[in-house]
Amino acid sequence: MKGNIVLCGFMGCGKTSVGRRAAKMLGRELCDLDQYIESQAGMPITEIFSRFGEGGFREREAQAVGEVSRKKGLLVASGGGTVLFPQNVRLIHENGGVILFLDVPLAALQERLKNDKKRPLLQKPDRRRVIQELYEQRCPLYRQAADIIIDAGAPPIVVAERIAGLKL
Repeated sequence: MKGNIVLCGFMGCGKTSVGRRAAKMLGRELCDLDQYIESQAGMPITEIFSRFGEGGFREREAQAVGEVSRKKGLLVASGGGTVLFPQNVRLIHENGGVILFLDVPLAALQERLKNDKKRPLLQKPDRRRVIQELYEQRCPLYRQAADIIIDAGAPPIVVAERIAGLKL
C-alpha cells in the first residue's frame, strides 16, 4: 500500500470527521494523531498542556509523527499545529506521505469553534480574536506544507468524497 495520507488544517476544519469518512471510502485505517498522543501519554491533551505546557505537548507530537509516519496505508488526521513544524513535515514526506490541507474559510471556523471547550489554545476571553490571529499565522504554513489543497468548506461527506476522488 502507498504512503500515508495526512490531513492538516486549522482546528475545526474537519480533519477527524472528514478523515473518518475518507478512510472508510479509501479502505484505509484512520489514525487520529491527537488520540494517538493521548494513548501514548496515558492522559488527555488538555492535561498534557496543563502539566507540561505547549512545548511538552509538541515534543510528544513530534515523537508520534515519527512513529506514525513509519506505518503505511494510513489516513492520518493530524493536530492543528502538527505541520507548523518543519521536522514533522519532513518526516511525513521522507516516509512517502502526502499532506492535504483542508482549507475552510475563517468565518466558518469561527462558527464551528464558538462553543469549543476542549482546545487549550482557545480557552481565552476573546476567542474570536484568538482564532483570527492563529488562522492568519497558520494558514500560510499549512499551504506551504501541503502537497494538495482541498476546499473543505462543504459538509464532511462531500469533502471526504473529494479526497476519495484524488488519485493518491
